[in-house]
Amino acid sequence: MDSGLLFSFLAVDLLLVCVPGADWAYVIATGLRGGPVARAVAGLVCGYALHTVLATAGLAVLVAGSPGLLTAVTVAGAGYLLWLGCNVLRHPATPSAADPAAADARPFLRGAVISGLNPKGLLLYLSVLPQFLTLRGPHLPVPAQTAALGLLHMACCAAVYLTVGTLARALLAARPSAARAVTRTSGAAMLGIGAFLLAERLTTL
Repeated sequence: MDSGLLFSFLAVDLLLVCVPGADWAYVIATGLRGGPVARAVAGLVCGYALHTVLATAGLAVLVAGSPGLLTAVTVAGAGYLLWLGCNVLRHPATPSAADPAAADARPFLRGAVISGLNPKGLLLYLSVLPQFLTLRGPHLPVPAQTAALGLLHMACCAAVYLTVGTLARALLAARPSAARAVTRTSGAAMLGIGAFLLAERLTTL
């Protein structure tokens, strides 16, 4: 692949990943609850691995071209964010609070569901990634290029989200009231994003 295109994609992708959204809200809430940030981030990355596989196999285009299927994915993702946001608002925790989910796979599974059902992630692979594919000349096949860019996106997500979760826990460790405020803000963000996705999709029907 052309190195210039790779660096251009990396710059655009980092910009998009650094925009706070559902992934940020989840990893911040996990960090402040004393949960395993690395496990939560691994789940988020695993969800984007699913998007990468779909895009590489050409199935992402099929989902985007099927209004019913895209609506089902959007509603499922929005509903899960609304449920998760309500739970965070009902039970805001401080970094010192023990998290019973830390010993099992729930942080990983929740992360995978959040990013795997995130329709914005699907649209990222459909609208942004194709612009950086080289269709002519002696280059790698398009599926291989798609997989490479998807892996680069996953690496960006891992780096940014690990930093966000670790900093959230470290900076607010001695500030319980601030930690609760940030946790509530994260929960409210999940509710807002879920409601926006739901309203945006339903208005297009």
